[in-house]
Amino acid sequence: MKNRAIVWFRQDLRLHDNEALSTALRMADEVIPVYVFDERVFSGKTRFGFPKTGKFRARFILESVENLQQNLREIGSDLFIRIGKPEAIIAELAHQIKATWVLCNRERTQEEVLVQDALEQKLWSIGVELLYSRGKMLYHTQDLPVPVQHTPDTFTQFRKENEHITPVRAPIPSPTALPTFTAGLDLGQLPTIQDFGHTPFEMDPRIALPFKGGESEGLLRLRHYLWESNAIATYKETRNGLIGSDYSSKFSPWLASGCLSPKFIFHEIKRYERERIGNQSTYWMFFELLWRDFFRLMGKKYGNRIFMRGGTQSKINAHLKNNREKFTAWAEGRTGVPFIDANMRELNATGWMSNRGRQNVASFLVKDLKVNWQMGAEYFESLLLDYDPCSNWGNWNYVAGIGSDPREDRYFNILSQARNYDPQGDYIRLWCPEFKKVPADAIHRPDLISPQEKKSYNLGNYPVATRHFEKWAG
Repeated sequence: MKNRAIVWFRQDLRLHDNEALSTALRMADEVIPVYVFDERVFSGKTRFGFPKTGKFRARFILESVENLQQNLREIGSDLFIRIGKPEAIIAELAHQIKATWVLCNRERTQEEVLVQDALEQKLWSIGVELLYSRGKMLYHTQDLPVPVQHTPDTFTQFRKENEHITPVRAPIPSPTALPTFTAGLDLGQLPTIQDFGHTPFEMDPRIALPFKGGESEGLLRLRHYLWESNAIATYKETRNGLIGSDYSSKFSPWLASGCLSPKFIFHEIKRYERERIGNQSTYWMFFELLWRDFFRLMGKKYGNRIFMRGGTQSKINAHLKNNREKFTAWAEGRTGVPFIDANMRELNATGWMSNRGRQNVASFLVKDLKVNWQMGAEYFESLLLDYDPCSNWGNWNYVAGIGSDPREDRYFNILSQARNYDPQGDYIRLWCPEFKKVPADAIHRPDLISPQEKKSYNLGNYPVATRHFEKWAG
């Protein structure tokens, strides 16, 4: 009797450097690739009532799964697709085809772990083994100098302990053929965005990059950023930009969904350094990949605490309120602070926001508006194209001063930030068109614009956050 293995694709929607797929190919006579759109993730709500997966990420993942299906077909395989609960669907399939193993890349956060555990229990009851692989991180956890539970709580210490010591394994090549069992199987069909309660939409033409999901698109973006545009050579200088496609790598949506492997990116950077140039910018890209690993390890070390109000430090922050009025103004981009409003409107229109913008809007919500940071984290979870649980919640912990490396003074003076990173107000005008006629010397201080000037600029009823500007300017 042939050994059959199910490969359960999750946030690893690629053929290259896929440990679970590679292991299955080595062990089994026949491999059945599977993807299940978890109804709780794609149709569920967060605690504060936001869609868990908003329309931007839903479409990106649909595109990614479709591309995975196409790439599998090119090597003689296919993809079994369902909507529902993965633990029930995969266990039923394993029983139906008499599978020997189910393989998947392990996830680390609460909801994903609960599904893993439920599936493992169901499979155990029918004599099928669930085998875990690792595929999300730059470093393999077996290569780290200390156990995960002893990972330093500060990024700087983590970096010092690893960057010159811990090897980055070579990425696993993509398979060229995949013996697949499909006899009598109804493979199902790719759902549409309407199946998850969203209306089809056209992307806002102002978006920094016309993101499209899939391994193929991710590899094209990597090739463009390194080899075609050479943009990586100036990444350290441009990474705080706000407008345009190449001020940053924008790899994050493909990394979050697993369309790109961080190890593959790392080794491409090393090849670039050998063949073109190695400098502070190429190092800084590696530095950002280290941050991803750090947040993932913090998620493993502290578990559910990254989602709790007190964060990994279990720190009381009773002064932060679930103030819906303040939160809604922030979320809708009508706080009266143009730099904040521009960033939030970009997020709402595209599912994307620069790293500089994210730090500013998070600081403003928590430090200036005194709103519960969890509301902001959930809003980001809903809308971001590149939502990753550990990175998103870890960063919000960090900004709120309740996470790893806590600092009370992590406060952004939004006025200074706006003047430094959008000195002419071009970004504000792009996303807040009511400021189209406002000159650069006035655009960052709407509180100082007279009623007559406001009328001549056609600013309409744009609100003004006078109290905040007085504090920042003081």
